[in-house]
Amino acid sequence: MKKHISLGIVSLLLFSCSAIKKDASANQLQEKYWKLIEIRGQKVTAENYLKEPYFIIKTKDNRIVGNGGCNSFSGTYELQKETGRISISPLVATKMACIKPTVENEFFKVLETVDNYTLKYDTLQLNKARMAPMAKFVAVYLK
Repeated sequence: MKKHISLGIVSLLLFSCSAIKKDASANQLQEKYWKLIEIRGQKVTAENYLKEPYFIIKTKDNRIVGNGGCNSFSGTYELQKETGRISISPLVATKMACIKPTVENEFFKVLETVDNYTLKYDTLQLNKARMAPMAKFVAVYLK
């Protein structure tokens, strides 16, 4: 009897810890400046954009805002904290003419295509199914 109770308590503790860890992961995703550093396996450098491509996932109203490399954008998102899944609505963006070639079109396609994320320390990967990461980001902390 004691073995069954002990196993039940251990299972409950392990389940509780994994649930807390996933919720913490989602909380670490929100309200941060995520700078694009790689898209579809290609490094993103200053030559690839006019303005730094980034996004911020706002907790209020489930909004996502950012810049694609030239134009500002916004949309809505849905997070499933338990599974690490994310979906982003079609984005709306400004329509400025951009002289410098940018990663913007690919960035917007990736944001609207991804269905899950992986977060390790200050590096975020956006993924589609089990394919290679579609985009990588690093958290930027403003001083």
